[in-house]
Amino acid sequence: MSYLPLPPPGATPARVLSIAGSDSGGGAGIQADMRTMALLGVHACVAVSAVTVQNTLGVKGFHEVPAGVVADQIEAVVTDIGVQAAKTGMLASSAIIAAVADTWRRLGLTVPLVVDPVCASMHGDALLAESALDSLRGQLFPLATLVTPNLDEVRLLVGIDVVDAESQRAAAEALHALGPRWALVKGGHLRSSDRSCDLLYDGAAWHEFDSERLPGGNDHGGGDTLAAAIACALAHGFTVPDAVGFGKRWVTECLRASYPLGHGHGPVSPLFRLS
Repeated sequence: MSYLPLPPPGATPARVLSIAGSDSGGGAGIQADMRTMALLGVHACVAVSAVTVQNTLGVKGFHEVPAGVVADQIEAVVTDIGVQAAKTGMLASSAIIAAVADTWRRLGLTVPLVVDPVCASMHGDALLAESALDSLRGQLFPLATLVTPNLDEVRLLVGIDVVDAESQRAAAEALHALGPRWALVKGGHLRSSDRSCDLLYDGAAWHEFDSERLPGGNDHGGGDTLAAAIACALAHGFTVPDAVGFGKRWVTECLRASYPLGHGHGPVSPLFRLS
């Protein structure tokens, strides 16, 4: 696959901000974002929203960072370093979501914002309080350039159980109606097909991104990795459809290079870029 341009030695690279939770197992969350950003030649900045206690077997618990501290991290980064794009992951609570949205508006940020609406881990462990779903839909989605839910998150956000292409389209329309410029309904969890088709919609145009469904269960951090790669491409000036296409190719190769770890699900891996 073709990659993003690497900065020459000594030159300041593109900067992307990840607003997300920390994964103690290193497979998802901010750790996954930073691995992808580094290997795509992007400088990663972070605003940590929560500290999770997790490994390859699941999330044992998490501790929220105070909402004001999350807001202060965002402001500290964007007012000094500057960013060309941002992405969100686990935001944990209504207060944190409100702080992110308020800070975004107060600073007048206009850079692309990719919202990965993390509601639960791949093991089914809750990562977002139920009361925060309304905040996610009402406060953050209208600011988003792109939202990237998986099918479990689609069900929580718009109440649609995606089982085929028709319901996938209905889900994209329902998500777009919540205010983001673009909605991406990922098909990775649609196990009824031997293909993985992601559907992108902006209220008028439809774009499909199809790939083979790779065998194996080492897919921890796949959603974070996809959203991070899309944010990196947007920071380089890609259009949203081109950025999603790039992210889809990137995460497919990361799935192909995934490796076993611990006693559960191993992570997708961008380390193939080093070979």
